[in-house]
Amino acid sequence: MTPRHFISLADLTTIELKQLIYRAIELKQHRDPDYTPLKNKVLGMIFEKSSTRTRISFETGMIQFGGSAIFLSPKDTQLGRGEPLEDSARVISSMVDVIMLRTHHHKTVTTFAQFSSVPVINGLTDLLHPCQLLADMQTYFEHRGDITGKTVTWIGDGNNMCNSYINAAKILNFNLNIASPTDYHPDDTLIASAQSNIKLFPDALTASKNADLIVTDVWASMGQEQEQQKREQAFANFAVTDKIMDNAHPDALFMHCLPAHRGEEVDADVIDGPQSVVFDEAENRLHAQKALLELLMT
Repeated sequence: MTPRHFISLADLTTIELKQLIYRAIELKQHRDPDYTPLKNKVLGMIFEKSSTRTRISFETGMIQFGGSAIFLSPKDTQLGRGEPLEDSARVISSMVDVIMLRTHHHKTVTTFAQFSSVPVINGLTDLLHPCQLLADMQTYFEHRGDITGKTVTWIGDGNNMCNSYINAAKILNFNLNIASPTDYHPDDTLIASAQSNIKLFPDALTASKNADLIVTDVWASMGQEQEQQKREQAFANFAVTDKIMDNAHPDALFMHCLPAHRGEEVDADVIDGPQSVVFDEAENRLHAQKALLELLMT
């Protein structure tokens, strides 16, 4: 039987995504130590990029479900010595029950999925970060209910997180305002696919008006550190400040996938303030990914 992969939020229907969100909330509220649906199952975790939340959440999730996880890095495997991805996918998938990749190039994940005999999960690529969106949506549903018809404002780089928010807006039918410098817009193909749900803005203040959720990310992601100074100049007017939050809906939430740079993309008063749910959001990586593993494997 062909395995079911999770490469993008677009791999889920609207009904499936909402069911997964509600299941994640349920798993968070009622943990049953006797419920071990993945007993004796093994997750192979391939990390080309370092991680805190992704590794801990997947590893903990597998343990809580009765399974186990193996950490694999290129320097410790033949992946780092030029073995073809196709061969690695065939070999690794013959020994484990599910594979998660956190990698640089999106094609690495799609190629792995093509040749894998078990489900492949996108833990992050340069194009998308769908697992983080599962946690973000769970967090919003927990605090404010269904996000359908609401307005989300993304401020900053049109990166993999922003691209995944575009997918989420289309699937869950919310309005997405994107405020980014002209040279840092999100993926053109994704923009075209969700035109009825998104609007691009040249400034953050206008984009934040009456928003129900404000989201941002670091200005320079992993691998872009050499661009830090250039990006600081480009994004100087795209920081999330009290003024931005005051312009949003009075009960708007603030999210950031972490790690955060206080004083750069977000003021400390915002990320550490009463509207911030970043630590709920971080914890929910565990519960959302448990729901995802359950969906793909049981």
